[in-house]
Amino acid sequence: MTVQESQTLAAPAPVEPVSLPGIVANGRLFINGAWQESAGGARTSVMNPATGQEVATVSSAVTADVDAAVAAAKASVNDGRWSRLSGRERSRVLNKAAAIIRERAEELALVESSDVGKPITFARVVDVATAADQYEYVAAMAQQLDGSVRETPLAAHAFTKREPLGVVAAITPFNFPLILSSTKIAAALAAGNSVVHKPASDTPLSALLMAEILTEAGVPAGVFNVVTGSGGALGDHLVAHPDVNKVAFTGSTEIGSHVAALAGANLKPVTAELGGNAANILFADADLEKAIGTVIGAFVFNSGQFCMGGPRLLVERPIYETVLGILKEAVAGVPVGDPTDPATVMGPLASQKQLDKVAGYVEGAKAAGGQVVVGGETLELNGGFFYKPTVIAGLGNDAAAVQEEVFGPVLTVQPFDTEEEAIQLANSTPYGLAAGLQTSSISRAHRVSAQLEAGIVWVNAWALLDPAVPFGGVKNSGWGREYGPESLESYCRTKSVVIATD
Repeated sequence: MTVQESQTLAAPAPVEPVSLPGIVANGRLFINGAWQESAGGARTSVMNPATGQEVATVSSAVTADVDAAVAAAKASVNDGRWSRLSGRERSRVLNKAAAIIRERAEELALVESSDVGKPITFARVVDVATAADQYEYVAAMAQQLDGSVRETPLAAHAFTKREPLGVVAAITPFNFPLILSSTKIAAALAAGNSVVHKPASDTPLSALLMAEILTEAGVPAGVFNVVTGSGGALGDHLVAHPDVNKVAFTGSTEIGSHVAALAGANLKPVTAELGGNAANILFADADLEKAIGTVIGAFVFNSGQFCMGGPRLLVERPIYETVLGILKEAVAGVPVGDPTDPATVMGPLASQKQLDKVAGYVEGAKAAGGQVVVGGETLELNGGFFYKPTVIAGLGNDAAAVQEEVFGPVLTVQPFDTEEEAIQLANSTPYGLAAGLQTSSISRAHRVSAQLEAGIVWVNAWALLDPAVPFGGVKNSGWGREYGPESLESYCRTKSVVIATD
């Protein structure tokens, strides 16, 4: 988004009610290839964050439902209905899933927009397109999961082979339900595993539609299962279940630590993409017009509910005041409103809880001496959970809004004098998921990116992501990688076979 684009206002309009696909509206659990109500019989409301109104109800699974889903997945592993197919056979099914995702793109986009509150335009061109790309990428990789012959001095023929782990628990967050589930589910299926998916309780709807799509594509019964309901006890039971062989988790650092501890009791592997608080370093030699557009997009995208967003801006001092002036004008012009309006750039936060959290951080920043350059307040619109995109200057590096993950459309701006100081400030939080820098110097780009403590670094851009390029965290942002061959490798184990030749 350029500065000029960000200044093109769309007047907020009432949010129109939507009609969701039938399988989503019914909101039942998907276990062993069948739709069913929870054993406990309870249901949970799903709210449209743009209106605060209920759009659906879903079954609230209990531990007995988790046990049934894990049992179905384990049975499918044991009889090999999926795990023993060739990579080529699995590839055909996953490519078909990608094709169906593209065919049903409008349904998926509508579900994501209604469930999360994200602008329908972004849901189409980012969330749905990315999910299809993910399935296509791993479909190709499924045919390449081979081993190798190892030369040894032994009187033996030695080789390795890659095998699926078994039952994978995929636990995903509220901010990118379709994308962040696909990163796990597609890779796990490509490697031959079976999956039990526990989506976030606030945003479970696309998981149900994906169950229908994967079944239509040819994924056998029991190989993919969905249990909806609250996190807490349900998630704990799934993670600790003795028949779950691996946990793939995306969420907060606090919950990720808890998940790892539970899984560690049974020594099962975990991949965890956790919190982030990325710094975006703006050097004085950058193309300022392009850089400001990148800065704004990095912190307002998905209403700031993006673990790889750029909520911290570090600006070289000679252009600090200039940048604040441009941001004041440009951020005020970001179109905020109805997610179903194609002109909307930023929708609501995902829940009242998230809105309260973001507002609390801004009030705390004011109390700590921060100056609100623009925004800093809720936006009353249709009863939704809207917060104006906000820029805060003048905070010390120890302020909570600088050190912690706000997870909303809030940008803190700090000046720096030297390259060394910029790197020190960028690395000064407990997180290390992403980072960025804006500069016209290729040598500086290499030099600084090499010193940033992050799993992915963007130069003169933000959030350029592709299924071939791995991402993941260091420090308190987790471990393991999504995307790329690295992702599939984490869903396999290596077996060595040594056959005596005499």
